Amino acid sequence: MRPEPGQVLHFSEDPTITRFVPHVAATARQPEAYVWAVDHDRAPGYWFPRQCPRAMAWVRDTTSAADRDRIIGTGCGDRVHAVEYGWLTAMREVRLFAYRLPADRFRPFGTPEPHAHVAVEPVVPLGPAEPVGDLFECHARAGIQLRVLNNLWTFWDAVVASTVGFSGIRLRNAVR
Repeated sequence: MRPEPGQVLHFSEDPTITRFVPHVAATARQPEAYVWAVDHDRAPGYWFPRQCPRAMAWVRDTTSAADRDRIIGTGCGDRVHAVEYGWLTAMREVRLFAYRLPADRFRPFGTPEPHAHVAVEPVVPLGPAEPVGDLFECHARAGIQLRVLNNLWTFWDAVVASTVGFSGIRLRNAVR
């Protein structure tokens, strides 16, 4: 599930949202109220249950061959996502939905590299929520490895100390 040109996506387990209103998220690092969405490249980071901790890594132009082989794997594509075993049932059972939103209402957010898109005014979806479907199949179709680990922290520590691109979401929910 990815946005079409001129769109961004918001993923939710709630299929009944008819209007997105800017708010300050409980986990926000900034005081401004936003409506959050993601573009084509960041959408796979949200093919998970909302509270599922995930560590993601991908090859960048500046990624060393050694880091690519060590973190991503040889002949394994350009991207890997990792979750913990404790989240497999939720990955199988969650009913996740995507809302298509007009991209012209949003601006990139994050430095030095944007990781999301935000709007400061209410946004009405372009249509009803669409079921994302099987999250394992989403990863497989996109050619993204999905690793299942006992604990994310060893992998995460290696990722952040490497030259790969990375993102960690809901890591506070990971096993310690």
